[in-house]
Amino acid sequence: MTTIKLNHPAVTKQVDQVKTALGTVTLGNLPAGELGSNKLEFTAKWIDRETNLEKVFEQYIKIVQKNVEDTRANINLLKEQDEAITHTSSHGYQPR
Repeated sequence: MTTIKLNHPAVTKQVDQVKTALGTVTLGNLPAGELGSNKLEFTAKWIDRETNLEKVFEQYIKIVQKNVEDTRANINLLKEQDEAITHTSSHGYQPR
């Protein structure tokens, strides 16, 4: 039987690094002020496209943040289950 070990500190450190890196990700601001008084159709479409990209990017960041939080919760749950199994088996009960 293969044993799988959870190295909780190492995995938690990796999740923390992902969370930190995610906090530094930015798309940048729309340089609308640099457009001056351009009223071209292309300019209007470009501004709309950039605005939509910013919204999608913000949604993506929120989804990844939620995934990081869920991963951390799952890691902690696995650790608790591991400890419960170890505690149970050390008291003479046979693990299933």
